[in-house]
Amino acid sequence: MQIITNYINGQLVAPRAGRYLDVYDPSRGRVYARAPDSDAEDLERAIRAAQDAFPDWSNRSVQERHRVLVRVADLLEARREELALAESLDSGKPLALARRVDIPRASQNFRFFATSILHFHTEAHEMDHRAINYTLRHPLGVVACISPWNLPLYLLTWKIAPALAAGNTVVAKPSEITPMTASLLAGICREAGLPPGVLNVLHGHGHRIGAALVAHPRIKAISFTGSTRTGAEIARVAAPHFKKLSLELGGKNPNIIFADCQYERTLDTTLRSSFTNQGQICLCGSRIFVERPLYERFRDDLVARARKLAIGDPRAAQNQLGAVVSRAHLEKILSHFELAREEGGRVLCGGKRVRVGGEFAEGYFLPPTVIEGLSPQCRTNQEEIFGPVVSIIPFDTEAEVLHYANDISYGLSATLWTENLSRAHRMARVLEAGIVWINTWLLRDLRTPFGGMKNSGLGREGGLEALRFFTEAKNVCIQYGE
Repeated sequence: MQIITNYINGQLVAPRAGRYLDVYDPSRGRVYARAPDSDAEDLERAIRAAQDAFPDWSNRSVQERHRVLVRVADLLEARREELALAESLDSGKPLALARRVDIPRASQNFRFFATSILHFHTEAHEMDHRAINYTLRHPLGVVACISPWNLPLYLLTWKIAPALAAGNTVVAKPSEITPMTASLLAGICREAGLPPGVLNVLHGHGHRIGAALVAHPRIKAISFTGSTRTGAEIARVAAPHFKKLSLELGGKNPNIIFADCQYERTLDTTLRSSFTNQGQICLCGSRIFVERPLYERFRDDLVARARKLAIGDPRAAQNQLGAVVSRAHLEKILSHFELAREEGGRVLCGGKRVRVGGEFAEGYFLPPTVIEGLSPQCRTNQEEIFGPVVSIIPFDTEAEVLHYANDISYGLSATLWTENLSRAHRMARVLEAGIVWINTWLLRDLRTPFGGMKNSGLGREGGLEALRFFTEAKNVCIQYGE
């Protein structure tokens, strides 16, 4: 049994009240670790440490901050295997995926923002040879970074790295379901020479310690990734206190496939965009729309390939799908299978729990599931399921599929497959999504803005957008002539 600790003021410490939460291995369905159930006293200690550390950290040169954060990136790379194993055990995802995506991206996040801060510039504006305005950007102070369970280290570092690079101090709250790599990151930051109090990591329930963190008067900004419902509650609490907010929320993303697509590439990528990480990525294309002349062929080939995906022990190289993250999430997805059937859907593959034998007999395994025959407006096609399940629907015209794609409360991403350049640009302009991929999926440049429209979020992360979010702009105007 592993015991996880909080990280406060440069020290790995137990929760003051001595309370802990069970942490489950999803692939085996049993407890393997315990994490702190932090309370208000732990939060006060963390915020006090962050406040005390802020003056020194914010006044360090960008070159000094750069050196420390690059060292963090180097250590993340050096401990890639240890971190990947921890991520796979904690979340149930395939070890190969954690090795290939999660841990390398966590290192890239620190390296990117450590370098970006060296080139972060401000503007100057001259006024008719009479005056000049220039902009100063200052760090905010103590900020909160709250991350979800689907990409634990990947998304936590996506928030922490720009906040620290900009000169803020951080109180981070990882998901209580997947706390392990956040704990390992704390030790890495200490080893890299990050001063005490600059980063503090608190574990515990979102509705307790997360809510208290959001409401705390000394928190200047909140960067949150998670459900739309939780994001709405954060906005409700934070808005009266005028805290800066960056909310990356849910998605129910369209994957639009025209008959002139590059067929094999489209099919291969759609298999990935449907079922990678057991469908537990906010950017997965869970609503697949296929132009009618191609529909039956594409549907049959997608189902055939989905049936061949191996499910089981996440550490086994031959398995493409691991376990979903928790029993509660397993039951939620199973309830959506039943809802889809009630709404008239035909389950073409999957649709029920998979029982893996041996030590994984109680694991939370679900197969890739493809459903057809559903209305675009039904609940199954309007609500975020966040699992290895997609619906597939034919369409006849560009106008029709645009209506289907946009007629939803979410607007995070969209994927479009066509060789018609005019159509690609025309549709990209009017698709209601913060990210549009054309003939690709999940190809990310860290310099670009990331975020969603409508119920998929507020604000943008990534590149200079993140550094702007974690700083306050001040204009200085100097008159030097008549």
